[in-house]
Amino acid sequence: MERKRFYYLIRLQFLGFRYSGWQKQPGQRTIEGMLQKTLKFVLPDKKFKILASGRTDAKVSALNAVFELFLDDEPLTDPIEFLKTFNTNLPPDIRALEIKTTTKDFNVIQDSKIKEYIYLFSFGEKNHPFSAPFLTHSIADLDLDSMLTAAKFYEGEHDFSSYTARIKPNTKILRGIEKCEIVENTLLTANFFPEKSYALIVRGEGFMRYQIRMIMGALFQLGKGELSMDDIKKSLQPNTDIVLTSVAPASGLILNRVHFK
Repeated sequence: MERKRFYYLIRLQFLGFRYSGWQKQPGQRTIEGMLQKTLKFVLPDKKFKILASGRTDAKVSALNAVFELFLDDEPLTDPIEFLKTFNTNLPPDIRALEIKTTTKDFNVIQDSKIKEYIYLFSFGEKNHPFSAPFLTHSIADLDLDSMLTAAKFYEGEHDFSSYTARIKPNTKILRGIEKCEIVENTLLTANFFPEKSYALIVRGEGFMRYQIRMIMGALFQLGKGELSMDDIKKSLQPNTDIVLTSVAPASGLILNRVHFK
């Protein structure tokens, strides 16, 4: 007899600074591992599995991530009460935002979606240490005007093979970016943040591993005078001879939202 299965989408926030990324790994503290541990406690004797819309690297945070909960045999009696209980038992650096019922026709990975990431950074006088989980800092001054201009070069469809690590034969290297811009940071604020900080905003359907951190790394190199505007343009061409060497630290990267079309 075929088991009945029930489907839920859960949105959540997390501070990734003390986690080794999303994916469960032996001997490591991960977001997926913590969610599974908590679900086993709040859903005793229930058979379930979870699937994320995408995986984040170590120390990467999220303001609005999403995963799907597959629950066998019986549905949740009261999803809102479940969410309260779930939050009560999650650690303080993970918070569930909402839960919605979905169907087996929905696929959290394959269904078309737009992801928006932000990368927070500052430069100049050294920051308060409490800023470290949120902001990447450059002691060296940056040519911010050049970085603002070059960020727009990434919009549209380009060959991003220079912006990832260890390309596999089936990797899709042509990627489209809807939006790529640097703005003054107003998304996250704190009294220990520097007077001014900035946010790189990148929005698109999908990204390769390290892609956004390498975009930020290239923009940092441009801002320091280590790369030119032409280097950035050439790095987006097929068979380019530009070799990018900088991967920006993970702690400045935040998954800002996942929108399903």
